[in-house]
Amino acid sequence: MNRIGQFYKVSFQQFEEGWTDCFGKEVREACQAVYEKISLPRRATKGSAGYDFALPCPVALAPGETIKIPTGIRVRMEEGWLLALFPRSGLGFKYRMQMNNTVGIVDSDYYGSDNEGHIFAKITNDSNEGLTMKLPAGTAFMQGIFLPFGITEDDQAEAERNGGFGSTDRG
Repeated sequence: MNRIGQFYKVSFQQFEEGWTDCFGKEVREACQAVYEKISLPRRATKGSAGYDFALPCPVALAPGETIKIPTGIRVRMEEGWLLALFPRSGLGFKYRMQMNNTVGIVDSDYYGSDNEGHIFAKITNDSNEGLTMKLPAGTAFMQGIFLPFGITEDDQAEAERNGGFGSTDRG
């Protein structure tokens, strides 16, 4: 096994900014309590490929509803690796829970971004059976798998990232 990275919590200031963006203005004490309970992603067994991300707050989604979740997590990893984010299999099977970007990709240079590399997830309950997805805080909802990647022999990329979604398209 290659040991190529480490998970960390983002600063409280960065989490509070993400929390407010997702849920509106909250009392600082409530946000602080949520932040203090955030746990770092971990594998459930030594044979698990995925690191489970836990919900920082309870979620209840009726079929067709969507929520954006600030995980409070960032990841440092070696260049040449990425973290791919997928829904947990059981939630996909039971509720057709889906990641709105199908598969989240966290690049190694995201860690040093101006938002500290704060990982967000946007999920939808796509149940065809009318099931409301009710998950308490602390439920593992998404899994991250580290994957190596290659580049072309004639690659010329030299730009540096500063931001999240869409930041690499900015000129």
